[in-house]
This record gives sequence, structure tokens and C-alpha cells, in this order.
Amino acid sequence: MRLPIFLLSLAAFASAASMRVTDALLPRIAMDFDVGIAAAAAVVTAFAVAYGVMQMLFGPLGDRFGKLRVIGIACAIAALASIACLYASGFHALVAARAVAGAFCGCLIPLSMAWIGDVVAYEERQPVLARFLLGQILGLASGTAVGGFAAADASWRWPFGLLAAWLAAMAILISSAASRDPVPRTSRASHFARDAARIFGSSWVRIVVATVFTEGMLVFGALAFIPSHLHFTRGADLATAGLALVPYALGGVAFALFAGRIVRSLGEVRLVIAGTALLAIGYMGMALAPGVGGAGIGCLVAGWGFYALHNTLQTNATQMAPERRGVAMSLFASLFFLGQSAGVAIAGVLVERIGTTPVIFGAGLLVLPVGITFAKLREARAAREAAAG
Repeated sequence: MRLPIFLLSLAAFASAASMRVTDALLPRIAMDFDVGIAAAAAVVTAFAVAYGVMQMLFGPLGDRFGKLRVIGIACAIAALASIACLYASGFHALVAARAVAGAFCGCLIPLSMAWIGDVVAYEERQPVLARFLLGQILGLASGTAVGGFAAADASWRWPFGLLAAWLAAMAILISSAASRDPVPRTSRASHFARDAARIFGSSWVRIVVATVFTEGMLVFGALAFIPSHLHFTRGADLATAGLALVPYALGGVAFALFAGRIVRSLGEVRLVIAGTALLAIGYMGMALAPGVGGAGIGCLVAGWGFYALHNTLQTNATQMAPERRGVAMSLFASLFFLGQSAGVAIAGVLVERIGTTPVIFGAGLLVLPVGITFAKLREARAAREAAAG
């Protein structure tokens, strides 16, 4: 299973890079299209909304026709959408192309995690998921960094061409791997609303998806404006501001490389508490740091904390409904990215009114009760499972 997981990680890289590539470009998009920063953020929001909404389609399709097969086709269409971003004639055309790209990048990570859930036992799953997510983590940093470099160029759209080529290569390679997929397909057609309603009948499922929705809203709502914060508030040039999230990714990489040892040492509950605390400290540090160096340290700490928290949520999500894992993971991803889109929209309005510093600091402060509440509920669930034998 190593080759398919590696290819899926490369696809996750493209998905995350596609989402984050416009973060550092927001000031340039606002300037070139003569719109405010909140309006420019529509290129982020459109991607995230389409990403979340389209889970209603991809989850059932993955269960019915094979997850690898659906991922390969989605990569091909996302590549075409990236080409449309490259050649978009105006702001609204760019937003529309970003929405299409988000819609088809939407299945890459959740269906990949669902496929890993199908082929890897639960006891071994969290470290495997952490290694798979190295692609997503590196894509997050690379997308923002490349966007920052592009923002300083006369022609700033070239990252969309790179993404199109990467996604096209993934479409070919993953479609080839799909012909040897060992996971059986479901024998009956799946209906997202019906299956999601059945899955939602579990109180634990409601806790997991409510937590990931709020996490996405707080963490990524503020994250989209960190390059803008460094540019407008701390005076960094756009290329440097785009590099600020590289330490965030490095924190995630550090967690992923040692995930197996960390999980065995701390266990899920203490891992969530530690991750939440570091995430909060990192965000508040980014907000208050007087320079780019201090913000970089905050990013590093926040990255480790976020992936410790989010990886635990993902691992729990893969077990929400094993018989309908594609739908379950799509439901999880849908709420996560709808939370992100809500967070970016809210943060965009707040940034224009009160500035980036209180928005980023507030996100760090508010994430504390979210993570700690989940940890306590997970601890109570583990106690009930142990008592039940």
C-alpha cells in the first residue's frame, strides 16, 4: 500500500497548495482588480465553500465507484480549473474558476483518508495518516510561499500553471493505481443526505464534526490573513510575508515524523490538550510578535499544535461509520471546509474594521475551549468503552 499512499499524499499536496496559494496574493488581487481586501478574499472563500459543498457528491461516488478512481478523475478536472484560473479575464471569472478548482480538489484529501481507513487497521492508522498528511502540510506552506513570490512579479498568475501540471500528473498516476485497488466497492447506490442523517444519529459523530467545524472557522479564518498581517502591520514585503507559513508547515512536519512515538507516549486525550495549548500560544504569539522572526516562531508552534489536534480528529472521523467511510469522511471534510469559508468571510469583515492583530489573537484565544472540551468528551467516551468491555 506504500505507493498508493505516497501518490495520495502528492495529491493532498496539490489540494492544500491550491487552497493556500491565494492567501499571499490577496493584497495583489485587491490592488489589480481594484477591490477591498474583504472582497478579494472571495477567491479563498469560493474555493472553500465549493470544497465543502461538493462532499455531498464525492463521498457517495467514492463508496460506489472506488475512491482511487474518483480521486484520479477529480485531479484531471481540477487541473483544467487551474488553467482557467491562469487565463481568467476578470475578478469574477477568477472567483468562478477558483470555485470549480475547490469543488474538485474537495475530494482528494477526505477520500484519501477514507481509503487509508479501509486498508489500515485503527491501531496503526494515526501514524499512517500523519505521514500521509505530510503532503498536505508541505502543500500548505508551498502554496503560500509560491503565492508570495508570485505577488511580487508583474505576472502573478503563474502558480496556477504549476498546479495544473501537478494535478494532471496525479490524475494519470492515481488512475493507474486505481486499476489495482484492493478495496471492494459498495453494491448499492449511496445517497449522501440519507447516509449522512444516519451517521449524524450518533452523538459522538455530532461532537467530532462540530469540533472540526469550529476548528476550521477559527484556525483557517485567521490563517488566511497572516501574510496580510505581516505585510500591512509589520511592514514585510509580500514575498517574505508569503514565507511566514513555512514554519507552520515545519511544525506540522515535526509532528508527523514523530507521530507514532508521540501518540503512544501521550495518548489521544493528552495529545489534544497539548496540541490545543500550543496552537493557542502560537496564534497569540503571531499576533503580538513585533517582527517577522517572532511571528515565524509563533507559526512553528501553532503548526505543531494544529496538526496534533487535527490529526486526532481525523483519526476519530475515519471510524465514525466504517461501512460508509467515504460518506463519513466527506461529511467531516464538508463541515471542516464550510467552517473555513465562514471563518474567512467573518475574519475578512473584522480585519477591515479592527485590523489583523485582534483577529489572529482572538482565534488563538477562542480555540482553547474548543480543543479542551473535545479532549474531555473523548476521555469520557474512552471510559465508557473500557467499562463496556
